[in-house]
Amino acid sequence: MDVLIGLAAAGFLAAAVCLFRLLSLRREIRGIARHLRRYNRHETAAKLTVGTADRSIQALAEEINRHTELIVQANAERRRTEDELRKAVANMSHDLRTPLTSISGYIQLLESRELPEEEKREAVGIIKQRADRLQSLLNDFFELTVLDSTDYSLKPEKLRLNRLLPDILLGFYDKWSERRLEPTFRLPEEPIVVFADESAVRRVVENLMVNTIRHAAGSIDIALEASAGRAVLTIGNDAPHLKGFDLELLFNRFYMADRSRSGRSSGLGLSIARGLMHKMGGELTAEMKGERLLMKCEWKLG
Repeated sequence: MDVLIGLAAAGFLAAAVCLFRLLSLRREIRGIARHLRRYNRHETAAKLTVGTADRSIQALAEEINRHTELIVQANAERRRTEDELRKAVANMSHDLRTPLTSISGYIQLLESRELPEEEKREAVGIIKQRADRLQSLLNDFFELTVLDSTDYSLKPEKLRLNRLLPDILLGFYDKWSERRLEPTFRLPEEPIVVFADESAVRRVVENLMVNTIRHAAGSIDIALEASAGRAVLTIGNDAPHLKGFDLELLFNRFYMADRSRSGRSSGLGLSIARGLMHKMGGELTAEMKGERLLMKCEWKLG
């Protein structure tokens, strides 16, 4: 009899413990549901905490907190992207409107009265310059758009950079003379071969040179070398105003679009150049060495 009473008491105690545990779990689950409802109504941003030692409930709370953090990060990234997109659209509109306004003004001038032939030629020349600038901007905007597309394909082949670079750089001789710049070259005679798209390499180097010529004063250093299994092209120029500056912003298309109106921007060229380098499996970086800005392009040796 005593044994039966003992067993009954033990069973009752076990049932009571199970009931207490069940009620505790239900309370925690209701608390989790209540927290999620408040979170979904944007009434709280606090992390979920539980008051039980149950590992399953704790694991559930941890997963919910991780998921919540991912949502917070995704929302922050979405807001940042939307903000940058709004800025980009506004800046692109401004950049396109500027040459259009100039073209319209000179056309009205030509239509309003008779001008001497010399003034007509000057006005037509300015209209052509503005139209070329407009075409260049449109091409850059289009290329930036398609660079992000998976459909944008390159045709890589073996290229001897030490032969290709002089051909590209020769096209800038007149601009160097106009700006009274003195470039120095260190291009090796031994072959430096990479596997890359020739038109993309040309565009990258041209964009870097246009940016350098636009902002440089004095000397420009252009060097090509093979190092640690990579071909490294370095273009350097004096840039004391960039000391302490976040150089990654130079490659940000939105930042550069915003800065282009101040005359200090490289436009969209550096963003396009980096995008093309990534498409070729290479890297384009910037660093300061003293007061000199060094732009470095790196390709794997072919």
